[in-house]
Amino acid sequence: MNDPYSIRMPPDIRSVRVGEHQVVFIDDFLAHPEALVEAAAQARFEPCAGADERKGYPGVRAAVPAGYSENLTELLDPLIRLNFGVPPELALRKSPCNFSLTTVAPQDLGPLQRVPHFDASTPHFMAVLLYLCDERQGGTAFYRHKASGLQQITADTRDCYGEMIYAQTERCPAPPRYFTDSNDCFELLGMMPARFNRLVIYRGSLLHSAIVNPQQVLSSDPRLGRLTINTFYDF
Repeated sequence: MNDPYSIRMPPDIRSVRVGEHQVVFIDDFLAHPEALVEAAAQARFEPCAGADERKGYPGVRAAVPAGYSENLTELLDPLIRLNFGVPPELALRKSPCNFSLTTVAPQDLGPLQRVPHFDASTPHFMAVLLYLCDERQGGTAFYRHKASGLQQITADTRDCYGEMIYAQTERCPAPPRYFTDSNDCFELLGMMPARFNRLVIYRGSLLHSAIVNPQQVLSSDPRLGRLTINTFYDF
């Protein structure tokens, strides 16, 4: 195997509309996805920042091999610009790629880990998720905040939305579980199901949540658990 992290060519790029926004996905993304599962099995996972305060990603993360990151960016830089209307003059900034394993038990989630969230409010901040687990591990869902009508949080709406969601969580905390369907505060707009070797790309400013199947054990074993690779691009 010359490159264990090579992308299957040509990529089958598809898109769906969720609410008012586009979600792009590529199935059978890598030629050898099992190589990354094995790399994860050998990686050193650590709790995410904010774990002690029960904030942020509800699990553990580890660094991803550089070869995957390089191959991903070579493809996604032009793909994101074309599909999401990023002006060509804007420079790309990228986060490290991280393996992510969801491991926090529902009863241990903090108040803000129990509701949909957004990653950033800048206009061209993109979230990229590679599933290294199958459909039994749920997926990613997108929502509208009912009181404000917002599906996307921008710099203009961030502060107002923040005040509203903090007030709502104090007044009526969500039950200790991973968020799934609509409730009094959020309307479910649609879900991208997990599928092994599926890459998903969406704006990080969209309100979204990981769908975590309550019937599945939250394993810290990368071969068994809800394993993904998370990457963020900004322009």
